[in-house]
This record gives sequence, C-alpha cells and structure tokens, in this order.
Amino acid sequence: MDKFVSAVIVAAGNSTRMGLEKSKQFIDLLGQPVIAHTLRAFENADIIDSVVVVCRKIDESEIEKIIKEKGFKKIKALTEGGAQRDESVKNGIEVCDNRTTHFAIHDGARPLISREDIEKVVNRALETGAAALGTYVTDTIKVVNEKDEIISTPVRSTLRAVQTPQVFEKNLYLKALDCAVKNNEPVTDDCKLIENLGEKVSIVIGSETNIKLTTKNDILLAESILSRLK
Repeated sequence: MDKFVSAVIVAAGNSTRMGLEKSKQFIDLLGQPVIAHTLRAFENADIIDSVVVVCRKIDESEIEKIIKEKGFKKIKALTEGGAQRDESVKNGIEVCDNRTTHFAIHDGARPLISREDIEKVVNRALETGAAALGTYVTDTIKVVNEKDEIISTPVRSTLRAVQTPQVFEKNLYLKALDCAVKNNEPVTDDCKLIENLGEKVSIVIGSETNIKLTTKNDILLAESILSRLK
C-alpha cells in the first residue's frame, strides 16, 4: 500500500503559562501568527499529504481565516481539542484521511520546525514504524527526590531531548492508544505510548532551533532565530 502521511497539529492549549488572554497560536512572530509559521512548514513538506489542526472551539474561525489568507491547501479539517493533550491527539487522528498510513503529530507551538526536519523524521518512521525528532543534551541532568536532593546522574551521552514531530505507523499507534485507554495510563508524550507496548522509537537528530513556545522569553528567542534565518 502506498504511504499517506497525515500531520496532526495540536494547537489546543490555553496559554496559561504565557499569561495571555488569547491563544499563543496567534502571537505575532515577525509579522506572521505562530500557527501560520507552523502550518507553512507542513504545507511545504512534500512528504506530508494532509494536515489536521486540533484547536480550541473559540479559535477555529481565526485559524480558518489564516488558512484562507495564506492559501494553505493541505488542511483537511479543523477539530476541537480535548481537556488533555492525549485527548486532543485522539480527536485529531479520528478525522484524518481514511488513506492515512502514518501520523505525524506536532505541537502547534513549535513554529520553527523546518521542512527538512519534517521530511527526515517521516522518512525514518516509514522505515522503522516509529520515529521522533530530538536533540543532544548538553547540560548535566540530575535525578532528584521529593526534597529536591540529587539521587543519581544519568550518563549524558544516553540522553536526548525529544521534540516533535513524532511519527508513527497508523496501526501501531492505534494499538498503543487502545492499550493506554484500557490500562488507564496517563500519556504526556506520544512516544511513551509506543514504549509501553515494548516497541522501539527511533530518535532522529533535529535542529536545536525547533523550540516550543512556553514562556514569553521563548517568543523573544523565536523572533531572534527567525531574523537570522531570513
């Protein structure tokens, strides 16, 4: 069967850590809203066949307006997010094209993702069934107890900071999701679903500029990076 890759862009957060009234998807980055930067990368990636955007109900009309203004053609649907991230992802995959063979799940608040990194991680998932972008860890990481006392130091060479997209073969991901639901397992990372099945996820080294916008300082950093890329 021919591959068909559907991107699921999760953009349903409420931006509480930003201290904003509006969604961080609409923050201006060098004259363009965050979500426009994110969607453009997937629009331009030849390996992506279709895109679904998961967002808050109150943001749908604004996102639809952006899609129309920017002329994005790959957007198949917008769907409402859930109370938690895993619910939002589930809502997204449920409206993906029936031809889908692989899901590429990405945080809408990672607007600096490049077309090259998207294609690189998807190609690895087409080979292995599951792959995610990640970067090397440069700081020394400590494991602490409930009193914030150090109890161990992982070997840094074995650590990776995981990003998105995280890309999975459809049937493998659906099996992992079903298992998590049956076992009532909380999921904050899609790779963990696959790990819980005992399956392997390949890490593809991506760009350190693929940051997630979480705090106001991240906005300044993103603008600085974008300015250098232009």
